[in-house]
This record gives sequence, structure tokens and C-alpha cells, in this order.
Amino acid sequence: MSETWNKRTQMVHGGTRRSQYNEVSEAIFLTQGFVYENAEQAEARFLKSGPDEFIYARYGNPTVAMFEDRIAMLEGAEDAFATASGMAAVNGALTSLLKAGDHVVSAKALFGSCLYILENILANFGVEVTFVDGTDLEQWRAAVRTDTKAVFFESMSNPTLEVIDIAGVAEIAHAVGACVVVDNVFSTPVFSRAIEQGADVVIYSATKHIDGQGRALGGVILGTKEFIRGTVEPYLKHTGGALSPFNAWIMLKGLETIALRVNAQAAATQQIAEALEGNPALERLMYPGLKSHAQNALVQTQLGGKGGTVLSLDIKGGKDAAFRFLNAMNVAVISNNLGDAKSIATHPATTTHQRLSDEQKDELGITPGLVRFSVGLEDATDLIADLEQALVVSQI
Repeated sequence: MSETWNKRTQMVHGGTRRSQYNEVSEAIFLTQGFVYENAEQAEARFLKSGPDEFIYARYGNPTVAMFEDRIAMLEGAEDAFATASGMAAVNGALTSLLKAGDHVVSAKALFGSCLYILENILANFGVEVTFVDGTDLEQWRAAVRTDTKAVFFESMSNPTLEVIDIAGVAEIAHAVGACVVVDNVFSTPVFSRAIEQGADVVIYSATKHIDGQGRALGGVILGTKEFIRGTVEPYLKHTGGALSPFNAWIMLKGLETIALRVNAQAAATQQIAEALEGNPALERLMYPGLKSHAQNALVQTQLGGKGGTVLSLDIKGGKDAAFRFLNAMNVAVISNNLGDAKSIATHPATTTHQRLSDEQKDELGITPGLVRFSVGLEDATDLIADLEQALVVSQI
């Protein structure tokens, strides 16, 4: 029956497994192991486990399975594997898929830790990585080879908010049999239809919009049942990147309200971006929902016209002005998460992307004055007033 429900209904009820007590809210099975009725059952379960047969929390857990089923419904994926964090998901997806000698093409505009995995971990283990401007399909065509095993990109880049054409890159990659792996955090599972548009593997940091209230770490890898259970699960269950049952329960609660929250946040972000566009304190304002954004036309087709919940402000005066702006805010908090109910401002050059060289920052557009602003659930007019006064202070 749940397959015929609309997404909002699936996010409340999908994947629910009730115990013998028929609880309303999903149960937290906070256990590291499971008891077998006899030795023969233990042997049989280790040989082949059924969908509701569990062995050890590192391999699977009823609460975690509920979260996996529910997020797979939202994404339109066959299956999912939940991980301890978003970076555990990125690492698990790529490392389980690749081996020494494989070739990967990646967009160069990535979160700092994603770059570390590609430039250091995978490269150190013999994987060849070619970086391209993700928004330029001609660069993808030039870089992809007949032996390319995978392509990787953030569908909306962090923190400069470039939007990459999923269908266009997928067509190029699939022509040579390469797997399309998409980090979809900024696009959110509410607005994106990445699998429908050609992605083979979709990754989320559940820490962001899925939890949405700054409580817990988590991640998830989505794809075909063959990939999730045949490639990802063996790697992760032996290397230990499992999601805690308690955190899975938090993510389940987050999925109940994700559509309400993300739609409200995106509407507020659009309102804020329109109010601040052209502010004299700004070198530039980046928000995919604005008509002035280079990929706004793609946003209409790929994301249903939704620009997401994050905007970036490049403040005149560099780091000193950006710091004056951050310190003058009264509503938003300074932190390095995003997708939260609370508005959060981040200075990428000195925090999330600080390990990059100055040359890399320049190439990616991560200037000393750049501030990433994740819009929460506060009143948009309060946020606009606060941002405007902080921009005035930034220029003093």
C-alpha cells in the first residue's frame, strides 16, 4: 500500500516496523546484538539473513532499517544503507566501488572533506582522479574515458552554489559505462529527482536537512539493491561505518517534517536573496533561485524551480569585513552545519575549506569575504533586517 502513497504520507508512515506492543512512534532498538532461538538458527542467519532478520548492529538494525526504507521511498531508490555520518557515506560509496587502477572524473567544486577523499585517500590507493569544472559539459566529455569507472559531483556545490546538470553528466558517463555518484545534500531529497535524472548512486549527509534540528550525525547511500547490498553493505559492515539506532530514530522523526521544513526554508531563502540582491556591501550574491544565477534555467528543470535553503554572500572588504558581518548578527548563529531549523552563517575560507591552498580557493571562488548562509525557520523579515544591519556594520 505504501508504494501508492504520496511522498508526504510516506515520510510519516513508510517503512514502519511495529513491535508486539504496537507503538505509535517508531521503537528504538538500542541493542548491539540479537538472540537466536537455537544454534541452527544462528548458523542459518549468518549464511543468509532475511529482510527482518538481524545479526549485529554493525550489519543492520530494525530502527536503522526503518530509516533506510523511508528515505529510499522519498528518493525513489531501490535500497539504501545508512552510515554514521555524511562523510562515511561519501567514503563508503566511493571506496567500495573503486580499486587501484580505476579512473574517476570529479567536479572540482567540492566540500573540503570530499576533496580530501579524492585527492588523498583514493589517490594514495592507486585511483586516478581527473577534476573538471562541473558546470561545463564539454569538460566532462573531454575528461571521461572508455575506462572511466565513476563520475562524482555535488549536484549543488558547497559553498559557491553552482548547479550541475545531472542528466547531462549522466548521459556522458553512461555512454562509457561509468557509474554516476551524486552528493545531493544542498539539493535536498525534497526537491531533487536525481535518480530519475540519471544518477546511479545518491549520497546525503542526514545531519543536514533530514535531521534538520542540529541533533545528530548521520548519512545514507542510495541506489539499486544490487549495488547497496552487493557492493556497499559488505564494505561498510566490515569497516564499521554503521548508523547508531538512536540517531536513526532521530532521522525518522526528521523525515516526518522534512517537506514542511525545507519548503518553508527555501521560500524564505528566496525572499532573503531577492531583498539583498544589489546591496552595496556585496561583491556578489549567490543563490540558484535568482534569475541572475548562471544555472537558474537548470534549476527550473532539475529542481522544480527551488533554489534550496542556502545562499552565499561575498562581502566587500574581505576577511575583516566578513568577520565584522558575522559578529554583528543577532539572529543567526556562527557554526559550520547547514539545513538546520536555526539560521547558520559560516566563513568557508577559515573553516570548512581552510585546508585548501590559496590557489584552490581562488579557483573555486572561495574568497576571504565569502559567507555561506543557511536559512532556518525564523521569520524571513527578521532575518532580512538582521542581515541588512550586519552588512552595514561590515563596511565600517
